[in-house]
Amino acid sequence: MPQPALTDATEPDVTAPIPRVAVPAGERVAGRLPTVAWWLFAALPAGLALLAAVRAPRMHVLLDYWHVFAKITDDHGDLLLGQVFTYHLDQPFVVPSLLFYADAAWFGGDNRVLTVLTIALLAVAVFALRTMLPRHLSPGTRGALTAAVAWLLFTSHATELWVQGTNGISWVPAVTSCTIAVACAHRGRQAGAAAAAVVGCLSFGAALPIWFVIAFVAWLRGESRLRVAFPAAAGVVLLGAWWLTKPAGTQSGATAAFDPDGRLSVFAASVGGLWSAGVAVVAVIAGGLTIALLGLLLRRTVTTRPAVADAGWAGLALYSFALASMLALGRTTTNVPGGNVGLISRYVLVAALATSALTVLAALHRPQWPHRYLVAAVVTLALVTHAIGGGKADEVRRSYAPLELAAVALRVDAPAALDALHIQRAAAPAARALQAYPFTSAFTLGCHGPELGSHLDLSTAQPARGALDTPATDPGAVLTGWTAVQPDCIVVTDAAGTVTGGGSASLPLTAGQAAAAPPGATGWQATAGPTNGPLTVLAVQGGRLYRIG
Repeated sequence: MPQPALTDATEPDVTAPIPRVAVPAGERVAGRLPTVAWWLFAALPAGLALLAAVRAPRMHVLLDYWHVFAKITDDHGDLLLGQVFTYHLDQPFVVPSLLFYADAAWFGGDNRVLTVLTIALLAVAVFALRTMLPRHLSPGTRGALTAAVAWLLFTSHATELWVQGTNGISWVPAVTSCTIAVACAHRGRQAGAAAAAVVGCLSFGAALPIWFVIAFVAWLRGESRLRVAFPAAAGVVLLGAWWLTKPAGTQSGATAAFDPDGRLSVFAASVGGLWSAGVAVVAVIAGGLTIALLGLLLRRTVTTRPAVADAGWAGLALYSFALASMLALGRTTTNVPGGNVGLISRYVLVAALATSALTVLAALHRPQWPHRYLVAAVVTLALVTHAIGGGKADEVRRSYAPLELAAVALRVDAPAALDALHIQRAAAPAARALQAYPFTSAFTLGCHGPELGSHLDLSTAQPARGALDTPATDPGAVLTGWTAVQPDCIVVTDAAGTVTGGGSASLPLTAGQAAAAPPGATGWQATAGPTNGPLTVLAVQGGRLYRIG
């Protein structure tokens, strides 16, 4: 028999181990620089939001916080657990209610605790969405898309979420839970997705559609019919239970009219809210374009299933559409700035989720595009939308400035002022029992001197150009006016000079005040507790007293 030919001894041995090629340290560092740069770029909007959250007012000034707090506590500050499971604004509100109580009981009712928690939860949402980026993408591409998601979720449009924790904790726990649910479904981890969906549904109604999103993602991944049917059936049951048990009527001043045009406008504006600070038609056009582009990308995802790589991002797009639909059906009203509820600061999360899905799906479906195009698109998207949102951030701060009077009104028990601010007087005993702000030693009028109960020598007060809009006769009412002085604060005293109230200055002038006031004048408002005799309103500037009116 012929023998097989012997292998040429000169040929290389393919079974030999491949030697490692040492990469110089300088090249390793250079290769990591783009990734590090993207992480720093992604951290920038989060850092700006965190700075705003830390510098936010200590006082909870929104009526929702005090309404919920009064409902879930008794006068001794004890938690009424049964009330936690009741609806707020016709939606489940369990998790926010517990967080409101924990803030009051453990952290002195400090608004900043909840604003910082809002930032932390949004950061969790960013990391959850990052886990859905395919591993085959280059580190630079993954870094760019992560930065895009971070800038969109921490957009300046959403300043309302981290200036008042009431807004942030009402919305963000539900939305973050839903992003976690989508990320788990994207990986085929349906138990984790269901657990996150349950937490979301206990947080707010914004999570109710997530069950159908989980089913949609499972269907796109080509999973079994049972894994598609189970979350869909759970969604039908929960949605039906909510519909049968929710209070009758509309909430938040929403219209009950049919109004298809108005509702379509809200739907589109909420999807395109990143591109306008206050002009509804711009947001509607941007929303229409976003919806059209997502429709084209989702068509390709659906027709090429199983689509494992982009199933989660398609689910995120569907979730954003569901949120926009809920706003259009349940919150449409013209009684808001801009005339379109889709432009409200906290609702920009809908646009952030939709635009995140659009950005990532476009990158996944067009891998042939040069990387520099992606870099340019991400940087432009991030900076332009953030710059546009600056106007909305300023509007939020201006609108909240007059509400800072709530701290004084609660502390001195000014009934008429509390009614004007829509703060429930019934919440005061529980807040006082728990030593929640403003019933803490940290409370101050902000005068760097005079505080409630201090005695001032009224004879030292200098006359100042200014006026009261109405006579200071009712100590429990909101006193307003203007002054040419630029005061640190406003104090109200009784006839003997004892400080019985206070307020804030540097407020915008009303139309009537602007007609009478000189250039440079500022508006102010104040209130005082029960007292006998006439009231004296003083502006305090650098320790000096100026009598107003």
